[in-house]
Amino acid sequence: MLFHASNRKHILFVVKNIWRQYREISCSSCPLGSSNDYTHFGYRSVPKNAKTSMVGSVFSDVASKYDVMNDLMSLGLHRLWKDLFVMSLAPTADMRILDVAGGTGDIAFRIVEKKRKEKDYNTKLSENRVEPVVVVDINENMLQVGKERAKERGYSEKEILFVHGNAEKLPAASETVDAYVISFGMRNVTDPETALMEGFRVLRTGGKFHMLEFAKVQNDVLQYIYDRYSFSVIPLIGQVVANNRNAYEYLVESIRQFPSQEEFTKLMINAGFQQVSYRNFHQGIVAQYSGFKL
Repeated sequence: MLFHASNRKHILFVVKNIWRQYREISCSSCPLGSSNDYTHFGYRSVPKNAKTSMVGSVFSDVASKYDVMNDLMSLGLHRLWKDLFVMSLAPTADMRILDVAGGTGDIAFRIVEKKRKEKDYNTKLSENRVEPVVVVDINENMLQVGKERAKERGYSEKEILFVHGNAEKLPAASETVDAYVISFGMRNVTDPETALMEGFRVLRTGGKFHMLEFAKVQNDVLQYIYDRYSFSVIPLIGQVVANNRNAYEYLVESIRQFPSQEEFTKLMINAGFQQVSYRNFHQGIVAQYSGFKL
């Protein structure tokens, strides 16, 4: 055996700490949290009033390749995560569902397919007793991709609607929504606490907040491998496939800046949600969050 087990553990410990120090040094110039007027854009500190347009620029540039990139970056695992996410929502034909930051329709299409499995769905649809999934996104390019995909799949406006809007100021009346869903979008919101309060506002009593987001990995070895893959491979894929390395460097950094599972559940509770919980997928690479307005 080349190395004794204890030596291998020591080497791994040293390498992991070197990598952590590298990450800390790489953003040491970021005065995150130093002012209420600033927030993070990846590892950069930027004025809050600038982040929305900066994030918008990122997604405008990659909109046409967004779903292809999701397949490549996650090795297809995002499909499993999204399937499990929608399955646990258990949507019915008459549920009023708001899909926030869901521009390309990836979650909305899954929800519609679940609704279509109801025995008398077509009858309900013809009698206008099916509630359309309302997709809200701040980025027009992402919405356009979603509209084109919906048309290709034969979804009517009775089943799905695409609306331009901001997660921090939703285009929906208070207490009108049965379920608020957001998938891989909350970390791109300038002020997640405001977005949570908006989610609470639009939900009816008994309504559910349902979120899927990248999270904090719970295994040190997996974290090291995941970091190396994220910072080395994903930007390269972004450069080759989407011709935009910077966009995917931002996306990788935004994951590291997002609150941990425990921290985010506290934000949900502060916004008013009850029965708050989360579920890790693949050791916390991704987490599913849920809470209710009671």
